[in-house]
Amino acid sequence: MRVHNVHERVLPISMDKAAPLIDQLGQPDDLLFPTPQWPPMVLDGPLQPGSSGGHGPMRYHVQRYEPGRLVEFATEPGMDIVGTHAFSLEKVDDDHTILRHTIEGELEGTMRLAWPTAVRPIHDAMVEDILDQAERVAGQQPRRRQRWSPWVRFLRRVIAKRARRTEPPHTELLENALPGVDFIDAHEIPTRKGMPMTAEPWADALFGSFPKWVTAAMGLRQAVVGLIGINRQPKDQAFTKYASTPTEVLLGSDEKHLDFRVSIKREPERVVATTVVQVHNARGRAYWVVVGPIHPIVLRSMLSRTARRLADESHH
Repeated sequence: MRVHNVHERVLPISMDKAAPLIDQLGQPDDLLFPTPQWPPMVLDGPLQPGSSGGHGPMRYHVQRYEPGRLVEFATEPGMDIVGTHAFSLEKVDDDHTILRHTIEGELEGTMRLAWPTAVRPIHDAMVEDILDQAERVAGQQPRRRQRWSPWVRFLRRVIAKRARRTEPPHTELLENALPGVDFIDAHEIPTRKGMPMTAEPWADALFGSFPKWVTAAMGLRQAVVGLIGINRQPKDQAFTKYASTPTEVLLGSDEKHLDFRVSIKREPERVVATTVVQVHNARGRAYWVVVGPIHPIVLRSMLSRTARRLADESHH
């Protein structure tokens, strides 16, 4: 099955001024890939034939490079699409240049079904965002800025990186935050260029709103805690912020049955949410028997959702 896919945009700049859009692809100062809403293109070396890399799950290597004019990538074996994708610049006149992205290839295996149903919609949305980004670099707002379709939004959620359990890190604010610790766990989510570099926006987004199913679970919690003699909390009660630094925020709550603290720590390439709990009595132990197994699922879901929201905010 043959694929021929082309996207292009006329930019209001000369070829010379448009050249960095090509020449900095896959480098730390890449101007073209719109992160954090999409995975950046990363190469293992300078932009030259033979350099390997990719974006997201797509893997390829540089096959051809003409500085300021063209870079062509060939897919790596095992991608179920055999062919190339290329960025090129074409002169219109002294003040206008066409930026074009082209895929030429043959679909194999599962890609024959995946391309029309999932890969092409995601690819088309990403490339249109890349062209929108190119217009911004050229000094103008996109003339027909795209809006992701519901299907693209759904697919992005399916393929997005999810939070996972990790070893609890040493953090300045968690050290001695509670007199004793009966439970500790930590979960991490990878970050991308363009996401907030301080902890405060992550903590605000994480606890500012909850997924509907988490809200429903909290409602169920309100209904059952009275059965074991624990006071019901007001629905709008927020966690207390105990301390903060540019890279860490410490929140929590002190109750008769247990105390807990949550550290939101921003590291260079990830955000880590660490929870510590101190149980005070039999009611606290009974409460944690019910809540403890659910807690990691809820926190991972919230952390994954927060990363998606912060990445997508730049698209609106």
